[in-house]
Amino acid sequence: MSKRDYYEILSVERDASEREIKKAYKRLAMKFHPDRNPGDKQAEANFKEVKEAYEILTDSDKKAAYDQFGHAGVDPNRGHGGGNADFGDVFGDVFGDIFGGGRRGGGQRQAARGSDLRYNLELSLEEAVKGLTKELRIPKLTTCDTCDGSGAKKGTTPTTCGTCHGQGQVQMRQGFFAVQQACPTCHGRGKIIKDPCNSCHGEGRVEKSKTLSVKIPAGVDNGDRIRLSGEGEAGEFGAPPGDLYVQVSVREHAIFVRDGNNLYCEVPISFGKAALGGEIEVPTLDGKVNLKIPAETQTGRMFRMRGKGVKSVRSHAVGDLLCKVVMETPVKLNDRQKELLREFDETLTGSSSKKHSPKAEGFFDGVKKFFQDLNS
Repeated sequence: MSKRDYYEILSVERDASEREIKKAYKRLAMKFHPDRNPGDKQAEANFKEVKEAYEILTDSDKKAAYDQFGHAGVDPNRGHGGGNADFGDVFGDVFGDIFGGGRRGGGQRQAARGSDLRYNLELSLEEAVKGLTKELRIPKLTTCDTCDGSGAKKGTTPTTCGTCHGQGQVQMRQGFFAVQQACPTCHGRGKIIKDPCNSCHGEGRVEKSKTLSVKIPAGVDNGDRIRLSGEGEAGEFGAPPGDLYVQVSVREHAIFVRDGNNLYCEVPISFGKAALGGEIEVPTLDGKVNLKIPAETQTGRMFRMRGKGVKSVRSHAVGDLLCKVVMETPVKLNDRQKELLREFDETLTGSSSKKHSPKAEGFFDGVKKFFQDLNS
């Protein structure tokens, strides 16, 4: 019976990254895990199929052989030269056969370190600026407590593989060549578990959720990562665990925009306040403060409030708050207000208009000269 395509099993594209492959594997492994499907033979078969696909596609040598030769490239029972061996393996074994030597040292595969995990943590701007402690619930593979990660039933121990005699590799011959490949019986571990642990089914690891208390330092920003050493998934059969990376993203704020350690905001002011000057209240992350507006302030002017920004998580320098004042045109005027504005506007026209509106006068003088030049 022909095997299914490994990429099809994991539902990933052939150019999928290792991260995408791991993500697909974890999702399917949880779905078909025997603990979640007791007595379901089909789920058990699917679980084994998913595990096999994952092991091939996350091993760079096996993946390359599979991409080139298909299942024949990774089948230890076939002698295809593309299997697990590199050029060093091939020629080392060839000359070893000719001159009576052999490979020095055992080829037993070391138990793999646990996978690193990533947790996406979304924070408000206030939380990111001030820092806090978050409780995170992380689902992951942890060392089986029943067998202490050995995979063997309590009271038993793994035995030496009879096929490779504990070496983890066997020699496959193809004509003149002799190729070292992972032992098909123990899959390169050198040991066999005859009586698997009932809790982890010989895997040495079980799926559990762990609650961690994570301190988020003040000043973190989008893209910052917090590394928790040893809080990733447990390694295979006692190997070291991976790490957990907490990836920070900060939600958009209704008032402030952050740029590094500085904060920006727009503050609307009335025409009267812009013309005559005065004080207005502006928001900061620590509360309201008063900002003095000079007379004749133009819309778009930027005011800097030093030390009202964000404290850097790295240098501890504190940024500033930059307030852009935007003059707001009054709306829904009554008749009396409209009449007053007309009277006021009339006082600005005539010979004194240049004094009151120098930018407008300069603009229209430039427009006039532009058309004169076109017609000349």
